[in-house]
Amino acid sequence: MSSMNTPELSAAMWRKSSYSGANGGNCVEVAPGFAGVVPVRDSKDPNGPALAFEASAWAAFVAGVKAGDFGA
Repeated sequence: MSSMNTPELSAAMWRKSSYSGANGGNCVEVAPGFAGVVPVRDSKDPNGPALAFEASAWAAFVAGVKAGDFGA
């Protein structure tokens, strides 16, 4: 895994999955627009910490979720 700098996220435009539903649920939010990384945070704790994943790792994770690789 390569080293990367954590982006400055104070002006990030966070978005929640359309699958999250109206009740909040267990959701993550992502902030698009950062070159090479995807910032992710817990929607229930917007002031808490965020993680920054390499874009290729995030894409592989999303593909795995869509393929059902992680079960229920």
